[in-house]
Amino acid sequence: MHPTHPPLPPLDSALIGLGALALTLIPVVRALSGHFSAMGREGAHALLAIFLGFSVAEIALDRHSGGKTKVIAGEGLRLVLVLALGYLGPSLFGLAAAWIISVGRPAAVIWLAAMLLVLMMFLIARSFGYISVPIAIIALVGILRFARGTPEVFIAYALAWLLLLSGLRHALIDGIKAEDAHNLRKATFMPRALWALAWMIGAGAALLLGGKLLIYG
Repeated sequence: MHPTHPPLPPLDSALIGLGALALTLIPVVRALSGHFSAMGREGAHALLAIFLGFSVAEIALDRHSGGKTKVIAGEGLRLVLVLALGYLGPSLFGLAAAWIISVGRPAAVIWLAAMLLVLMMFLIARSFGYISVPIAIIALVGILRFARGTPEVFIAYALAWLLLLSGLRHALIDGIKAEDAHNLRKATFMPRALWALAWMIGAGAALLLGGKLLIYG
């Protein structure tokens, strides 16, 4: 068991958040945050589908930070929940990470991320995910093995910020074009723009709450 760790000073957390923001905006490195966000989004789709009683056939991740989760025999309100809430996966995972950090367990964020990615490997289809997910797992395990103490804490904060910020970025830029928005329009007859707006509000609220937890504890 890792010992509890007091929250970082607000300025340190804010600076980590600015660094994570740069990763989501600068084109040269934006792909890194995009792939991590895609893992969060498709992982959330799969977790929700399994929790609601569906079978998940596979998860495909492409080299352009996109992805698709194939659910077997999904329909009705449960499918709507999988599509709607799953798209907010990065933001929800980021909010959960911020809460775990706020209670003094930053190392648990890295452990949970690594374990969830290992479980995802059992569902990965023949796609770019065969490369991106193992690389992410190796990186997280390496952090847990060789970056204990203060570096581990800073990385946990960075992961939480990255999930929160990339979740909002994708909701703002890609929400209305997302395949989930198309599928939700077919399932509910509600316009794509309305779903995109709901995702923007949800991701923005997660960033505000998660940011508060990360800065003020």
